[in-house]
Amino acid sequence: MYQHKGRSFGSHSSSRFTRGPRRFPAKNFSRAGGRFATPRIDVSRYINKNITPGKAPEPFVAQNSFSDFAISEKLKANIVAKGYPSPTPIQDKAIPVVLQGADVLGIANTGTGKTAAFLIPLVDKVVRDPKELALIVVPTRELALQIDDELRGFARGLGIHSVVCVGGASLTQQMRNLRYHNNFIIGTPGRLKDLIDRRALNLAHFKTAVLDEADRMLDMGFVRDMRAMMAQMPKEKQTLFFSATISSDIEALVADFLRAPVRISVTTGTTAKNIEQDIVRVAPGHNKLDILHDMLKAPEYERVLIFGRTKHGVERLAQTLAGRGLRSISIHGNKSQPQRQRALDDFKNNRATILVATDVAARGLDVNNITHVINYDIPATHEDYIHRIGRTGRGNKKGKALTFVE
Repeated sequence: MYQHKGRSFGSHSSSRFTRGPRRFPAKNFSRAGGRFATPRIDVSRYINKNITPGKAPEPFVAQNSFSDFAISEKLKANIVAKGYPSPTPIQDKAIPVVLQGADVLGIANTGTGKTAAFLIPLVDKVVRDPKELALIVVPTRELALQIDDELRGFARGLGIHSVVCVGGASLTQQMRNLRYHNNFIIGTPGRLKDLIDRRALNLAHFKTAVLDEADRMLDMGFVRDMRAMMAQMPKEKQTLFFSATISSDIEALVADFLRAPVRISVTTGTTAKNIEQDIVRVAPGHNKLDILHDMLKAPEYERVLIFGRTKHGVERLAQTLAGRGLRSISIHGNKSQPQRQRALDDFKNNRATILVATDVAARGLDVNNITHVINYDIPATHEDYIHRIGRTGRGNKKGKALTFVE
């Protein structure tokens, strides 16, 4: 039985929803004869309530401080201004290696600070040689924008310029921006390939490449575009390759793209240990939306990310919750880039406390202090689940992930 602040939502015999493990025939959303197939899914994989078992783990102690790194003093000042206290494990291990010019294969869970792990040494690289050019390839528009925003903080006052090249934004404007000297080009494979084909982007002089969330780009079918871009860059270059998971396909890309890479792994398991995970079981005859509404009214749901399956379903859910008096907005593929950015800004700045999203936001969304991730619709794969819930419990903070099952 699930309770909020002493309020019970039912009894064991007729509860509106309960929580606990058992195999459950969840819906698979491939249609066969106009009907949904219903294979069995082990929902116990969505449960991990013992987030502080036994003795607490030893806190991580960095071997370096940011002041120790052989980087520009102005860059160090910008790091301090951004409020970075000390390097995270991936930053502690990767920054010295990148500064040495080596290729890197970084394996790290989401929320571990890997963006700064490659941006800090690359900003220093540009400070030392303003002609240096770096290409950063990512799977989603949101991640590209997040990286650019992070870059601007590190590069403040250093005369470093960047341009974001993603779909959903003006192609003409991006082509115009590429006429100027930009040290960093940050983009998604499809749009970058389009700009290359239009001869608006020439990679012949880019000596640094970053492939971030490469596993996701592989899943999204971008491998051919990735290979085409890498083939146009100089053979003598530094390549930084980051992935949350390693598979035979990823290993094949590593073998093709990287030269004697230094492997850095700071994964601690498939999900962050500081994310409490549970299920919300909807009993027959009860309304899933009403259950969600009752949950969201509880004060502990301060900043909530809700995942739905379809664009129309996400939009409808956000509008319904807003109509019930909750500060809810949506983000999905049918929205223009400016609309999506406004939604993210509203969520970041607490003008909205609930963001309803499709999986487009599961990667690259970097919003502080998300207290809860709710899977209103079950994710298509367990990997999608991992990346969804990784939006909470980031850094040393704790978070909760709840998955509805019917």
